[in-house]
Order: sequence, then C-alpha cells, then structure tokens
Amino acid sequence: MNLKKIILFAFTALTTCFQLSADYPVASHRYLADPSVLVTENRVYVYCSNDDVSPVEGGYNIPNIVCISTSDMKNWTDHGIVFDAARDTSWAVKSWAPSAIERNGKYYLYFGNSGANIGVAVSDSPTGPFRDERGTFLIDHSTPGVQPFQGGWLFDPGVFIDDDGQAYIYFGGNGDDKPRVAKLKENMTELDGDVMKMEALNFFEAAWVFKRNGTYYYSYSTTPKAEMRIDYMTSDHPIEGFEYKGAIAAQPPINNNNNHSGQFEFKGQWYHVYHNRIVAAEAGIPTGFRRNIGLETFTFDTDGNIEEVQYTTNGVEQNEAINPYEGWIQAETFAAQKGIETEHMLTTPGNMMVGSLDEGDWTLIKGIDFGEGETVQTFKAKIKSAEICQNASIELHLNSPEGSLISTCKVDVFSEETGNWQILTSELSHAVTGTHDLYLVYRGNDVTDMKFDEWKLEIN
Repeated sequence: MNLKKIILFAFTALTTCFQLSADYPVASHRYLADPSVLVTENRVYVYCSNDDVSPVEGGYNIPNIVCISTSDMKNWTDHGIVFDAARDTSWAVKSWAPSAIERNGKYYLYFGNSGANIGVAVSDSPTGPFRDERGTFLIDHSTPGVQPFQGGWLFDPGVFIDDDGQAYIYFGGNGDDKPRVAKLKENMTELDGDVMKMEALNFFEAAWVFKRNGTYYYSYSTTPKAEMRIDYMTSDHPIEGFEYKGAIAAQPPINNNNNHSGQFEFKGQWYHVYHNRIVAAEAGIPTGFRRNIGLETFTFDTDGNIEEVQYTTNGVEQNEAINPYEGWIQAETFAAQKGIETEHMLTTPGNMMVGSLDEGDWTLIKGIDFGEGETVQTFKAKIKSAEICQNASIELHLNSPEGSLISTCKVDVFSEETGNWQILTSELSHAVTGTHDLYLVYRGNDVTDMKFDEWKLEIN
C-alpha cells in the first residue's frame, strides 16, 4: 500500500463522520490547489495545481495541472493530469495556479512557471491534452510594461473575455503595486499591446475577474498581515477605476497558509471555489504543501455588493439528480470516497479509471434518480483485471455503505490475457424507486487487481 493510500485510510474517520455530502473537500482522494474555473452550458471545469506530486516534507514541486468537473455540483469527475509543463514544453518546469478559457471552439490554459514567467497551452477539449503551440512563454519580466517589478511574483494568471470580445489576462503578486493586466489578441496566445499596471489594497496573489450586471469584480488573496482573506474591488471598466469593496471570504477553515479562489455563476447560482488543508490535517501529515479543493455559495445584496461567504461542510445543494439510465457514468465520478485512487487510461486522454482498491473501499454517487417504475433494473460495470478474480465483487448499497444491499456484481471471470474491458451485470434484488444516494462498495481479497472504468443501470 503506497503513501497516498495510507493517507486516504487515515482520512476515513472524517469521510464517515461528515464528509459524505460535504463541500470541503471536493475530490477528497487527491491533493489539489489554486483552483480556477471554466463554465460551459452544462458543466463546470476546475483546473488545479497538482499537490499530489509535491514532497510532503516541503516545496511546491508542481509540474502539472489536474482538471475535475461536475454538472450537478455534488458529484465530481476526475480527469487527471491534462497538462504537464515539464513534459509538454521545452522551456517550463512548473505549472502553478492555472486558468482556462474557451474561444472559438478551442480551450486555452494559462499557467505560471513558478514566479518566472507565464505560458499558455491549447487544446480542442476542456480535458486536454493541452499543447504548447507557442514554444515559449507568453509573459516574462522583460515584457514591456511589467517593470518596475522589484520583488514581484509573475504568476497566477486569470483570464477574462469581455462582452465586446476583448480578452484580458490578469496576473502578479506580492505588493499593492504588483497587479498587472494585458490585453490578449483574438488568437489568445499573443499580447495585444504592453502590460498595464494596477493597484489593489493588501494585494498578495490569486487575481481573478468576473463581470455581473455591467460591473467588473476583481478578487484576490490578501497578504498575511491582512489575514490572507479573499478581498475584492469593483469598477465599470476592466482595467481602471477599481475601488476597494471589502472581503468576499475569510481565510478558510483549516488553512493556515496561502489562499486562492475563483468566483463563478452556474445555472443561476454563484459559487466560490477555494482550497484548504483538511485532508492533510486529518491524515496527520504536514499541511503546508498538501492542499485540497472546497466549494461554497454566495449572494449579492441589492447594490451588487458581495455578501461575505460563510464556510460550511454541506452548503452546496445538488442542482439536479443523476439519471443512471441515459448512458455510462464514469467510475471516477463521485461525491465522496473511502480509500480509492484514480489512474489514467492512456488510450483515452482526459479519461480515468478507479483502481488500487482494498476490501471495504467505496465510492458515493450522490442523488441517483431510480425513477418510479416497478420493472427490474440491471447494473452494468465495465471492468478488467491483471489477474483472474475469484473473490471480488461490487456491492450496491442505498444511502450508506451499510445501507440496504440491492445488488452484488461478481467480478470473477477475466484476466489481462484478453486485453479488453468486459461488461459484467447483476440484477437489482427489487425495483428501486425515488432518489437515493448510491454507494458502490468494493469487496474481496482479489479486488486489488480490479480496474473499474464506468457503470450504468438499465431497465429490463
């Protein structure tokens, strides 16, 4: 059992007590940080620095970016590493605090190469793979307009496209006079003019801009002396005239170091995504370089001011139930888990599978709508194994890992010799109706050899 598995087992008490439908941590099976958001019509994509690869003892050794996504704000899909600066570029070694945006059917991912410069990668999909088409950085300390920048940090890009089609990139860190902004050309990989200077009270890092009802909101993390809050300014112009308004959110619970967030609207609700360090804290390891993602809602008053975020462990509601009959559901889509890990499917970029399982591990899929009929339902799972499984199964339980057992799918028929995924089935013991939480509980000594790709229900 590897170190990550041990950490996740140490986290079991927390997941059992109150994380089952909690909104921190999101994607509790891995360490992620510095979230930014890309919103499409039906899905939210969150791009994160990958703390899984940082040494526990210390240091932000982060060469790659992980993407997670959701359509219902409770169940999150792990898309894995979508870009690796050390692997996918010839000039960068790190990729900190990414930001992504879509334009004309292409997706652009901006990242900081530590604090030295900022790059951009391009993809045809929000889940990558992202390509370094420029072959060099977009912005560095010699870019016209950046200087004077004594002691400044050149990182944390936040990208925004205005209603008139003009794109902007906001970045910088470590001083009230260190925020910077530049226009981007329509191709999104070149600057359109010199970098311009901005100012923000107690500015530290994590610049982020959004627009609501004609007002531009500029949020950022404050300095340690200002308690590392997320503060904001507003203006009627994307570059100038910003006035300090106050705090969006205090330093998150269990987060005694840097802070980073983004604000976004999805299906009429406004959200605040951030990181804290609850997973590492509960695992009893140093928390400095092992962060995890959280999510909260917020509102505006009648004057457009942001009502300060109140952190909760279950403050975000599922906006729609999952229909398990309309197609395959990825095994790496869940609201909570115990002990699982995800692995890349090398043949399908952006797609992961569940593996490294042990007896009693489980995943929770929140809010499954089983329907109202009385017909028999069948569970189908796409699975393969490195060895012939003689003692492995997936149990389906309602509403808790020990809840009503409605089906047992035996995993006992295959090996890697076939080289193919196989679809296994089991009938539900009775017709289930209404909306329930579904726990997939992994059983048996041979479950360690199993890889799990996706599942669905069918009505006979």
